[in-house]
Amino acid sequence: MASPLLIGFSARIYTPGTPGIHLDGVWTRTLHFLEQSVAHWVLRGGAVALMIPAVSAGSVVKRGDLNLRDYARALDGLVLQGGNDVAPETYGQTPQHPDWHGDRVRDLYEIELVNAFVEAGKPVFGICRGLQLLNVMHGGTLVQDIPSQRPNARAHRDSSNYERHFHDIEILPGTRLATLYGGLARARVNSIHHQAIEQLAPGFVVEARCPDDGTIEAVRHDGAAWIAAVQWHPEFHVPGDPSTFDDSPLLADFLSAAHAARRRAGPAS
Repeated sequence: MASPLLIGFSARIYTPGTPGIHLDGVWTRTLHFLEQSVAHWVLRGGAVALMIPAVSAGSVVKRGDLNLRDYARALDGLVLQGGNDVAPETYGQTPQHPDWHGDRVRDLYEIELVNAFVEAGKPVFGICRGLQLLNVMHGGTLVQDIPSQRPNARAHRDSSNYERHFHDIEILPGTRLATLYGGLARARVNSIHHQAIEQLAPGFVVEARCPDDGTIEAVRHDGAAWIAAVQWHPEFHVPGDPSTFDDSPLLADFLSAAHAARRRAGPAS
């Protein structure tokens, strides 16, 4: 019997001093964490979920002691979790507001992770921030804050409802996403973001948009590398709930690419 797929997850990073967090106990430490729901999304597909820790200048383990290519060789695919904003400096801008400074440490760590997995021929799937990071690292830019920079756009985040805030998406015909869903033209997804793709990176195609304001909701790399991402959170959708998108085909496609990568790699040494 074949062993289950091993899927790596980039870590969400908490740094002491984050506003709104009581500075006591474990919150005085730097934390790397994997949100349960996104791990369970992959577990539902029969894979094993493993978080990949980041290493920064202040870490006990020094950068030279860890090569992220070792993770890329050992694992079958990579998922970029949602989380903090991408730092504007990562796409050549400066923050237009102090609250939008983002997480430059995580940006650099995830960029290195993505490059390692792509170099190893392993698939990469991005969720929310993950879509934005993939766009930025390949030469695209972001809207730093939809409400202030695009005042006529619909609301893409409602903190009081969080994952229960929904809107429709339009799936573009002829895309891989449309094929996965048998030509489905419209679906309903959660929306938990205040930033969005501004300029699409070269080498990527748009697979879905918000029909209300044109915001890009799904992208895919059109080259040899298997890279796809969505702006919504598939891990928050309830399986079997007819009111929202069924993300199972999306997960199955990613895991199929991971199986293919494992077959190409051959037996582990």
